Amino acid sequence: MPGWIVSEDAAGVTIAVQVVPRASRNEVTGVQGGLLKVRLTAPPVEGAANEALLAFLAEALGLRRRDLELASGERARRKLVRIRGLDAAAVRERLAPGAAWEP
Repeated sequence: MPGWIVSEDAAGVTIAVQVVPRASRNEVTGVQGGLLKVRLTAPPVEGAANEALLAFLAEALGLRRRDLELASGERARRKLVRIRGLDAAAVRERLAPGAAWEP
């Protein structure tokens, strides 16, 4: 498993993410220090970036927003996101930098 996929069990997958808020567009830009780097247009104010992250990842993964939850890092740029309904291989394929999906 890539370093940014932290764990996988019967309930889902946990990934490690580094968020860059106030970017020009929402995108996965690569892996840095074992974290999936995600740029978001939302500011880091009152949970806006957290909600934007979960909505962006849900769309990229083809899941409903309720299938993702923030496991830790509510007030930090480094976060753990819990994903239900996919295995690690599917998450890796759909979120890999350069994956062919349209936001």
